[in-house]
Amino acid sequence: MIPRPFWKRKIQHAWDVRPIVWLSGVRRIGKTTLAGMIPKARYLNCDLPSVQRRLEDPESFYDSFTDGQVIIFDEVHRMPDPCQLLKIAADAYPKLRILATGSSTLAATQKFKDSLTGRKISIYLPPVLWEESITIFNCKDLDHRLLNGGFPEQLLLDTVNPMFFADWIDSFYARDIQELFSIRNRTGFMNLLRLLIRQSGGMADYTTLAKWSEITRPTVKTHIEALTIAQAVFVLRPWFGGGRRELVRRPKIYAFDTGFVAFINGWESIREDDRGLLWEHLVLDTLRTISGPESLFYWRDKSGREIDFIVRVSDRNVIAIECKINPDHFDAGSLRVFRALYPDGENVVISPRVKEMYSRDISGFKINFHSPGSWMSYFRRSEYNLFD
Repeated sequence: MIPRPFWKRKIQHAWDVRPIVWLSGVRRIGKTTLAGMIPKARYLNCDLPSVQRRLEDPESFYDSFTDGQVIIFDEVHRMPDPCQLLKIAADAYPKLRILATGSSTLAATQKFKDSLTGRKISIYLPPVLWEESITIFNCKDLDHRLLNGGFPEQLLLDTVNPMFFADWIDSFYARDIQELFSIRNRTGFMNLLRLLIRQSGGMADYTTLAKWSEITRPTVKTHIEALTIAQAVFVLRPWFGGGRRELVRRPKIYAFDTGFVAFINGWESIREDDRGLLWEHLVLDTLRTISGPESLFYWRDKSGREIDFIVRVSDRNVIAIECKINPDHFDAGSLRVFRALYPDGENVVISPRVKEMYSRDISGFKINFHSPGSWMSYFRRSEYNLFD
């Protein structure tokens, strides 16, 4: 079992704030393994009928524990009334520590009529972060991480296993989509899913997606919402503040794992142009981990000038982040236009070739160059205080 110290600390930190931690992420991403690393915890697999029977009387169950003990409800959404189970724990037994896992957000099932506001902290477990790949999984080959993806079992393989990706997609539709959303048009849904993965990181045109998927435009929007809730895609909205030449509506849609992007596109090796695009996915995973999805945007104007990621600190203070394989190839042209509109905020380049953070003055701008790991450390101890 490979240790995941960052995520264990993140869960422990969350328990200092709320009694319930909701750990979400797509199936087989490592939630159960991570939960098993929590010391002295009582683990319950909520898929099992015996566990469901044991939890029919939550008060009796919780009474058997002492303050501070940890209870893990794996796949808790399989319970007949998971919301009541967790709400009773938070309200009547607030000194217990609950870790509940699921493949989706709480919004994925009507069983959660209460969002547990004020009782929980949600943590999204992404594919293995690049920093973890280097330091924990001993994978320092960027192309290997991009091709194999960030599922722990795949990252540890010497070569890509295409059957894993094909089987996962079938299981995802059967276990998550049909059960949680009752989507019956498998062909249209799978066409859309493959299109979104193939075009991952690009701007979404719902009309074109509808045409190519052979479903209606409203259905495309409904399916993308389901995929977002199920953590299979991430919708990145454009940042705009009233500039007449800014894009204001078209989001970018990123697939959740680089291995699936490579698989769906049929890539057996990584070309230079593809490497840069896939690197954006790894940076996005890091940003989602430390910033939260509501703080993340991209920026583009109608002339095609673009900033890969924007992190909102406040309405006037925004961090501009560019992703570069080679930091020496950074061009400040787009940044110059962006900062003319939004002058306040830090300018950052994140690259796999940066070992330690450094700064340079380029075209009159101070640019801080980071690896994902150094950016995580810097961001957490900075004045922004956005880390959850």
